[in-house]
Amino acid sequence: MNAPKTAWKGKYLEVKTQGSWEYVSRPAGVSAAVILAIDDGHVLLVEQYRVPLGRRCIELPAGLVADETAGEAPLAAAARELEEETGYRAGRVESLGVYYPSPGMTDEHFTLVRATDLTQVSDGGGVDDEDILVHRVAIAEVPAFIAARRAAGIAVDVKLWTLLGPSLLG
Repeated sequence: MNAPKTAWKGKYLEVKTQGSWEYVSRPAGVSAAVILAIDDGHVLLVEQYRVPLGRRCIELPAGLVADETAGEAPLAAAARELEEETGYRAGRVESLGVYYPSPGMTDEHFTLVRATDLTQVSDGGGVDDEDILVHRVAIAEVPAFIAARRAAGIAVDVKLWTLLGPSLLG
């Protein structure tokens, strides 16, 4: 197959073509960290407006790795993003592996990180104009919480399947 060609490049994304295939890529080795933050039988979720969806979305806390500091490690980025978004500092972070959220459209990948031993150090809410709402939800209540948010018109990120999957499979 031919080598990929860049059709368009912005600060955080580039569109590439390879043969007849079109896909989106993150330039300069930028990836993401997605955080499964567990605190005393509760999970931390974030809700924020997502421009591509045109509405708010409920998600696991997450952020880009190495977007501002070259060579940043995924676990360091996860700890930083968790504190920025939720106001919780993790005493322990561990990798649960690397995953690809939409391999037919993008080469983007993320490291799923479990964060535990949490201490609340601020209100969170993100940086600049992120306007992030933080939800601390009892793990047993996650399916009902997600259903209620969906009924209210809030989009739901598929990565929440990590929380919903076992309850939906019986």
